[in-house]
Amino acid sequence: MSGFRGSFLRFADDTGRQQELTLSPDQERVTIGRSPQADLTLSWDAEVSRLHAAVEYLGAQWTIVDDGLSRNGTFVNGERLAGRRRLAAGDRIRVGTSLVSFHDYSGTPDDATRISSGSFPTLRSLTDTQRSVLIALCRPYKNNAGFATPASNQQIADELFLSVDAIKTHLRTLFSKFGVEDLPQNQKRVRLAGLAIQSGIIADRDL
Repeated sequence: MSGFRGSFLRFADDTGRQQELTLSPDQERVTIGRSPQADLTLSWDAEVSRLHAAVEYLGAQWTIVDDGLSRNGTFVNGERLAGRRRLAAGDRIRVGTSLVSFHDYSGTPDDATRISSGSFPTLRSLTDTQRSVLIALCRPYKNNAGFATPASNQQIADELFLSVDAIKTHLRTLFSKFGVEDLPQNQKRVRLAGLAIQSGIIADRDL
């Protein structure tokens, strides 16, 4: 993906294969739903409404909107969407039982997207312990689990037989390596988990 610039949505098709839908400001509204007329069609997911949600380009930012269109709601990083929300790189959008992730390589200098255009750490640049912490952090997302939230420090500590303080130290290092250290505290863990999975450092089979 290193040569790719721009934004796109990534999702699994009915066979489980990863697909990508490129987002372009030329098409300001991209609909998501079960209907064959939707731009991103999830026809196999019975939990998805015919017109479920839309991704819209507003003021040089991509946003997700669900104005009560869907029967079961739309969730971003585990939180139910009310109205409209700006998307940031690594955000995980849940519609029905399907997971759609937002990726942004546009290189916008905006703080919210700054991390997206930077280089992700490579697997080789992480210690074995850092990778183990990441795997434990992301474990609730196994099999694209709906409405998952990252594991707590205590859960990670229990799994790895380390102290909570040691976990905090490793997470601080990981926040820095993934460029999310400046985010609000409640967003760091969700974004770190999203980026670890988005970058391919953590795969579903690791969980």
